[in-house]
Amino acid sequence: MRAWALLIASLIFYIPANVLPVMYTSLFGNGSESTIMSGVIAFWKSGSYGIALVIFIASVAIPCCKFLALGLLLTASQRRSRRAPHERAKLYRMVELIGYWSMLDVLVVAVVAALVQFQGLSVIEPRVGILFFGVVVILTMLSAMNFDPRLIWDGDKE
Repeated sequence: MRAWALLIASLIFYIPANVLPVMYTSLFGNGSESTIMSGVIAFWKSGSYGIALVIFIASVAIPCCKFLALGLLLTASQRRSRRAPHERAKLYRMVELIGYWSMLDVLVVAVVAALVQFQGLSVIEPRVGILFFGVVVILTMLSAMNFDPRLIWDGDKE
C-alpha cells in the first residue's frame, strides 16, 4: 500500500530532520548551528516560552501525532476493524486539517532568514535539517492523501 510506504519514508526522514541542524545563526561573527530541539531549548531558556511552545508543538508533537494517527488508521483499515469507525473518520479529518500547518517551521526559518539579512550584523541561514523536515511534512501529507477513507467503513460491510 502506497500510504504505508509514504508513512515509513516520512518516519525515516524524521530522524535526520531532528538530528541535523535546521538553522545557522551568526551575530557579530559568532556563529552556531541549531537543531529543532536545541532551538526550542534556547527559546525556553531565554524566556520566550510562547515561541518555544509553538515550535515544539509544530515540529515535534504534531508530526509524532500524525505518525501515530496514520499508523492507526492504516493498521485498522488493513485489519478491517469494526471498532469506532466514526472516531477513525474524525481522526482522518483531523490529520488532513493539520497537514498544511506542519509547514510552519519551514516558513518560520525562511521568513526569519529573509528578515535578518537586511540588518547586516547578523546572518541566519537554513541548513539541511529543514529540508528533511519539509520532506517529512510532504510525505505525511501524501500518505494521508493516499489513504482511502472509505476503508474506515469497510469493516462494517461484513
